[in-house]
Amino acid sequence: MAKVFTITEGVENMGALKTGGQGSVYKGKRIGEIITAIKILPTPIYSESGDDKNFLSFQNEVQKLKKVNEDANPNVVTILNSGITDSGNFPYIEMEYIEGPDLADLLKPPHDLIFTIQESLKVAEQLSNALAHCHRVEVRHGDIKSNNVKFNIHSGNYILLDFGLSVMSDEQRRTSLRQAGAIEFMAPEQHDGQLLFQSEVYSVGVILFELLSGTVPFSLKDNGESARNTVMVGHLEDAPPNLLSLRQQNLPAWWSKEKKEHEMQVPEWLLGMIYKCLEKKPGDRFANGMELHEHIVRNSILAAGNIEWGAGRIAKLEQENENLRIEKETLLQKLNSGANESLPAAILNTVPLKTKWLSAKNILIILLSVAVIGFIIERVFLNNDNVQQKNSASVTAALNGYTPDEEEAVQLKKAGNFLITGRVEEARSIYKALALREIPEAMYEFGNLTLLNETDKNNCIVAVKYLQRAAGKGYAPAKRTLGFLYAFAGDTTALKQKGYQGCSFIYDIPRGSKLLMEATLQGDTAAGILLEELNLKYMDK
Repeated sequence: MAKVFTITEGVENMGALKTGGQGSVYKGKRIGEIITAIKILPTPIYSESGDDKNFLSFQNEVQKLKKVNEDANPNVVTILNSGITDSGNFPYIEMEYIEGPDLADLLKPPHDLIFTIQESLKVAEQLSNALAHCHRVEVRHGDIKSNNVKFNIHSGNYILLDFGLSVMSDEQRRTSLRQAGAIEFMAPEQHDGQLLFQSEVYSVGVILFELLSGTVPFSLKDNGESARNTVMVGHLEDAPPNLLSLRQQNLPAWWSKEKKEHEMQVPEWLLGMIYKCLEKKPGDRFANGMELHEHIVRNSILAAGNIEWGAGRIAKLEQENENLRIEKETLLQKLNSGANESLPAAILNTVPLKTKWLSAKNILIILLSVAVIGFIIERVFLNNDNVQQKNSASVTAALNGYTPDEEEAVQLKKAGNFLITGRVEEARSIYKALALREIPEAMYEFGNLTLLNETDKNNCIVAVKYLQRAAGKGYAPAKRTLGFLYAFAGDTTALKQKGYQGCSFIYDIPRGSKLLMEATLQGDTAAGILLEELNLKYMDK
């Protein structure tokens, strides 16, 4: 029977996850059923003293690496421990185990050969956020490639992991990369042993090129020396191929014609950014992760604004306005025929007629008009349907002498009083019961209270779903809170200031800014402040 490789006391070796020239990664289990990932580096350390040059180098780099986790980042793996293995005296790094596929897996069957534009933008934002976080504390990852970026199936985030090369000495890193490095993702200067911040920007550019085109710019045919030299020369001398042509060739056959046309509309700023990342000279690229991330975020916000309030959106609102005009005429006909004399015609006359151009004020008027007409239709013409849908609530309310709506209002007020007096759990219990009836305010309050007071990941997921449902029903506070969580998920300080410390959130700035904009247009002033803060943070003044 083969001898089991011992890592260290208190960590069980559950088997290798992957091996390579930069070392091996094992799945480990700590006492208490905590699953981790352990990166074991290939250079042994024989003396834990100042006489061992490798040990001193390892210790120095580990001290730098600790800075990465001083502030948590949703797109960077958590580093738990480091040390020397009991067997073989190999240095190791113990990291959080991320459950989910890596980018390389997601580009293989049964998945599509390319990513959608939207998902590519999400990767760009989150990977650049991870890189910015590392570069901000002067840490170079050293091995950025598609199979070192994982999709966390629990949080929905993309996570940069495997910091093995970052704790090697320069000479160890050069030797390791020459022997078995991911040459397809290496910047030209790395072939001479240099590792700059701009080198990692180049690697991010290769990843994004691969996601959008279905292949890296310079593909490795096999692992022979000749093939590796060909790739190296490509990085040093050749211009990257045409991304859009490759994307056109790799569009999945089962996508509809409309989707294919849409997915070929890669934003010009994104294409330009990728080619800038892939410049041969480091000085022609983005200087570091912070500069790259700021560029992505700023352009994502601008793109989100254009999509939401561009010509297409205005045309849609004009059509909705026309529909409202028809509904208004129908209701007036019912009034004139005596269908319901109690309907106030004055209210109906507040509905705006079709205009050729809609200002923000007109949009607000339309939204309010929709609410008014919706209320009228519900109360006058759809009352029987409502009674059936709320039958269960009606029985309870009747026993208390209230209508269902009055009962809900009483319970909401009661829960609000509990919150004011600090009885949070009692308030949350009421909100939870009302949330099951799909009451937007209750869904929002229950979800928000859970996020503010829970650390259990499963509860976090449920809470976010309630917020999403409340936002889907048009509840502005839910849109504002969701928008904040999406847009500021990468800013741990902002999250802590507002009390969202126990849960992790998907970092999606376009989605967040869109929700904040919608809430602002509904009159939520707090959302407007957050949107302005986001603009000031990422857009040119």
